[in-house]
Amino acid sequence: MSDKRTCLYERHIKLGAKMVSFGGFEMPIQYTDIADEHVAVRTACGVFDVSHMGEVLVTGPEAERFVQHIFTNDVANAPVGKIFYGMMLHPNGGTIDDLLVYKEGDERFFLVINAANIDKDYAWISEQVKSFDCVAENQSEYYGQLAVQGPKAEAVVEKVLELPCAELAFYTFKKMQVGEETIIVSRTGYTGEDGFEIYASHDLIRQMWDKLIESGEAKPCGLGCRDTLRFEVGLPLYGDELTDELSPIEAGLGMFVKVEKEDFIGKEAVARQKAEGVTRKIVGIELEGRAIPRHGYEVVSDEEIIGHVTTGYNSISTGKSVCMALLDIRYAKLGTPVQVRIHKKLQPGVVIKKRFYDKNYKK
Repeated sequence: MSDKRTCLYERHIKLGAKMVSFGGFEMPIQYTDIADEHVAVRTACGVFDVSHMGEVLVTGPEAERFVQHIFTNDVANAPVGKIFYGMMLHPNGGTIDDLLVYKEGDERFFLVINAANIDKDYAWISEQVKSFDCVAENQSEYYGQLAVQGPKAEAVVEKVLELPCAELAFYTFKKMQVGEETIIVSRTGYTGEDGFEIYASHDLIRQMWDKLIESGEAKPCGLGCRDTLRFEVGLPLYGDELTDELSPIEAGLGMFVKVEKEDFIGKEAVARQKAEGVTRKIVGIELEGRAIPRHGYEVVSDEEIIGHVTTGYNSISTGKSVCMALLDIRYAKLGTPVQVRIHKKLQPGVVIKKRFYDKNYKK
């Protein structure tokens, strides 16, 4: 089966983007140069097509109770307009997906899921929701989505798109009226920089993209720098730092797992991990040299394989060769010397924090 295309596909081709297959979609990996696009987001403003992401709307009298049941974070008693990051888990604690939950009301929640997991997630959600007085609707085909990211993102969104976003706090959203259409604008992103994500119809997303590109104030950015940006600030990618076999506790994301709240799927398993500890953990590693560690490369100590790289790059912002890796917990302490096998050679390194670059969110 051929890959799907987002509503901005023709724009990407017109701009000369290099297209790749990602999550079942044909997506731009870069337009000019990954490093240039990365730096634009760190220093000014970039715009990403993230229309491949999935959206599920949960509505009904028991919508909040249902979301609480399938989601690791705690959405109860939160104000309308608040956004939560968390996970949906298997009973054994493995991660079905990580997602954002937008609270539109006690009986209305907007779930944003990963593109590669849309079918899997929706099938699972549809099965779970049968026991609750609410409905879950897959709205992924309707929405397009833009991510405008960087220290100048607020000024660009206000000036170019004429959307009043300055008063939005981090991880909040509001609905806005554009013509006859209601859109969602949130102060969120996946880059470690200030920024906004905009959900709207395909036609309106095309219009907004055109305005941003024609203004020259937002550089078009592909999935290549989206990955280098999120990686530098320690944000996980599903399939690498989170999987069906890897729990959020093992991934170092326990702060988004509220075991003190009422029962949720997977609670018993992750509560046990929190209490007793885990046998493996996602960590950061900095190498001494310039060799680049890639996904799947072995991590070694005293000739023993102790784990593997989940994501690795020569960090564009810091110039250092770094990676995230899943290691045996005995080697996960900061400062532990390790080696990464790269092209049959063992490259020396040391365990460090997995945030290689400081986030610059607007709080």
